[in-house]
Amino acid sequence: MPTEIHLMSGYAPKTGFLRLMPDFEQQTGCKPIVHYNVLGVIREKIAAGERPDILIMPAGLLDGYAKQNIVRDDARSALGTVRTAIAMKTGGTALDVASLESFRAALLAARAIAHSPATATPSGAHCAKMMEQLGIAEVMAKKTICKPALEGGLQALQSGEADFGIYPKSEVVNVDGVSVVGLLPPGVAFDNVYGAAAVVGSAVAEPAAALVRFLGAPENRQVWADVGFDPPGS
Repeated sequence: MPTEIHLMSGYAPKTGFLRLMPDFEQQTGCKPIVHYNVLGVIREKIAAGERPDILIMPAGLLDGYAKQNIVRDDARSALGTVRTAIAMKTGGTALDVASLESFRAALLAARAIAHSPATATPSGAHCAKMMEQLGIAEVMAKKTICKPALEGGLQALQSGEADFGIYPKSEVVNVDGVSVVGLLPPGVAFDNVYGAAAVVGSAVAEPAAALVRFLGAPENRQVWADVGFDPPGS
């Protein structure tokens, strides 16, 4: 029976994992098993004492867990920078989101938009703060579909229920029926460096550390680029 390596991960790296994990399994004979959820739920699970072998999440959260001795500082890697994108149904009316002013106007003109709940993901929390910053929180609350991209948000875009959505770029590129029209403009842009870290006390410590190294290896950088991750530090 192959050695199983259990990972907890947000949705942002999912497409990259689908491409990379079969290669790791073929090379090592170890079987990665990824448990996906919104980051808010993952943090609740960790606080309740659950421990996978690897955590995949924004580097800032991993820094905090390293200080708490939950993840290993000597078994970490960066996967890439995930920028927050604006996406809509393919073939929809062109959207001008290049400037803060035009983006605010597009928000106000939309029948409905979609983004993650503020308590579920970093991008959702950012969207809530952004609406306050732009002075349109009350108006937008009435026409916002609060769903993570992979838990109904993409379907809202594909069906046209939402005029556009605001999600991590890696969750909306290469999706049938959805097109990325731009990134959040300067003044409200939001980027996250995603990382991998082996968990302290894992029963499969060495295979877990090997998988962390594999995911961040330079030879796999193109895979991450293809699924919407920019190089770490960019």
